[in-house]
Amino acid sequence: MHDIDSAPGASFTMQAIGRIASDYPDKFGIPRQPGLADEARAVLTLLPPFDEPLAVRGLEDVSHLWLTFVFHRSPERWTPLVRPPRLGGNAKLGVFATRSTHRPNRLGLSLVELERIDTRGGVRLHLRGHDLVDGTPVLDIKPYLPWAESRPAAAAGFAPAPPPRHSVAFSALAEARLAGRDDGDSLRRLIVQVLAQDPRPAYRGGRDARRYGVALRDVDVRFRAHGDDSSDIAFEVVEIVPLTDLGP
Repeated sequence: MHDIDSAPGASFTMQAIGRIASDYPDKFGIPRQPGLADEARAVLTLLPPFDEPLAVRGLEDVSHLWLTFVFHRSPERWTPLVRPPRLGGNAKLGVFATRSTHRPNRLGLSLVELERIDTRGGVRLHLRGHDLVDGTPVLDIKPYLPWAESRPAAAAGFAPAPPPRHSVAFSALAEARLAGRDDGDSLRRLIVQVLAQDPRPAYRGGRDARRYGVALRDVDVRFRAHGDDSSDIAFEVVEIVPLTDLGP
């Protein structure tokens, strides 16, 4: 038997190969899994010395990527039990039975769609359908192989199906703000995809008089919930305010 603590490779030093510029300036509101908001865009810029175009040769033939990254905005502390939002924030499960961000090494894994590659003056990968906050450090990139990694019949524990989708409506004020933007249609779809999954803290559940704000791209989307219980919730976008208007 080997002593794991003294074995070669028991600790590792890693460095980011790139950083994410994302539609999600803040953690609040980010879909809890990738692929749930396919309107979300991001650019992964590779850092020296990894920004060599030769390093991505052949990646143009790949449609989806696995990204290994660091939950850099999560606390370094961890606990063996966590409260998954999917279970209402009340039930506890072992950290390794969940995808909680509060992990021993803060490592995350995200499956993203690769739209295109730009190798002019470095390497930038244009992505969509991600769940990554702006500034996320990426440690590795691997192509997704559907024939090896898609297992539709696999047991998924406490999350056997996608989360429910709720309806989203826009006030006249919010619609007017979208109409004045070049990316208004795309931003509207992103707002619907994010709010439809109920980004509020899990314990909020049903009736909730509070007004919330979620940062998407360069705006703060202010919304409120209507309904008496989690199965009857609908959301209204009250107003859309540029982040620059909010001050430091």
